[in-house]
Amino acid sequence: MLMKRLRIIYGVDPRHGGPVEGIRQQAPFHAAAGIEEHVLSLDPPDSPWVRDFPLKVFAFGAPMEPGAPRRHRWPLGYEPAFVDWLKAHAKDYDIIMVHGLWNASTIGARQVLVGAGTPYVVFTHGMLDPWFNRRSRLKAAAKQFFWWFNEGPLVNNAQYVFFTSEEEKVLARHSFRPYRAKERVVKYGTSDPGGDAVAQADAFRAALPGLHKPYFLFLSRIHPKKGCDLLIDAFAEVCGHRDDFDLVMAGPSSDGFRDGLMAQASRLGIADRIHWPGMLAGEAKWGAFREAAAFVLPSHQENFGIAVAEAMACGRPVLITDKVNIWQDILACNAGLVERDDGPGVARLLQRFLSMSEDDRAEMGQCARDGFLRMFEIREVAESVNTACRDALQQANGVN
Repeated sequence: MLMKRLRIIYGVDPRHGGPVEGIRQQAPFHAAAGIEEHVLSLDPPDSPWVRDFPLKVFAFGAPMEPGAPRRHRWPLGYEPAFVDWLKAHAKDYDIIMVHGLWNASTIGARQVLVGAGTPYVVFTHGMLDPWFNRRSRLKAAAKQFFWWFNEGPLVNNAQYVFFTSEEEKVLARHSFRPYRAKERVVKYGTSDPGGDAVAQADAFRAALPGLHKPYFLFLSRIHPKKGCDLLIDAFAEVCGHRDDFDLVMAGPSSDGFRDGLMAQASRLGIADRIHWPGMLAGEAKWGAFREAAAFVLPSHQENFGIAVAEAMACGRPVLITDKVNIWQDILACNAGLVERDDGPGVARLLQRFLSMSEDDRAEMGQCARDGFLRMFEIREVAESVNTACRDALQQANGVN
């Protein structure tokens, strides 16, 4: 069945993380399945990431100004031209996928799509996790108010609301009221990296020439949600007295937060054992995964954790908390270790891994690779999404 599909997302800047990368990686597989896809976003139309994106992007953000921070012409980044375009073109598509919540693109999507007749689905990407409400009562109250008028109608009238795990689906039921979503769990994951493993390792080593020891790898946004401070404390506790492991903290960050973490490492006396390469991409990123002893993601909230699947694709054991919503899958296929998202829990992750024999580590890495191919490889993901969209179309057309 051929399909014309529009994806609505706030932006396609690769620094936005997993949802953007997922659209990018799935694009050739959807095209091969006979699906024509476009993207509607609030990116600056002259941005390089719009120009280089593999799908046609209709971008309605304010143009970029050289050397200036991104600006918005309207509050929250809202753009009337975005809404006007969607009103004019929604009927050109068989189905529309709305990615994410709580931003100006979803305000526009709700204005146009609810009650308009074009079938649509919403991919929440973890944004209904109650963890966010616990962080701030004031923000939770503001979001509940916003839910009544925007996000709630958008979610509750969708043909389906997509989740990437059973745990994410169940957690979402406890965040906002009223909640009447038609829930659907779809597969999620990433491409098998392939390529020349030696060249990838060389690219990574060139980015960090001062790294000479085995290392634990954190590769994600350096953000309070990710438990970075817990990892630094745990590394100091478990590895501070031994000199055989280093820690690589890779990923984009606001300077203020990273500076605080670096100061924390200095106070603990391990600053020279932690490496900060910034955001790694391409060959260097895959080399970082391949060369690591293990990948560590001590998050307080993670609906999926695309970097977990990337590490598994490279045959690396993954050390995660039970707030990464695929943790049960990880345990089921023996791809890694799971503990609580607190200081003792993250320390146990490192201690348990270091107590394993080399043979057991190698076996866990092979299980991670096998689990990736079975659960998270991009072909499986693309087919799962397409099947769900076909079912949504049949539902919209009254076909059971």
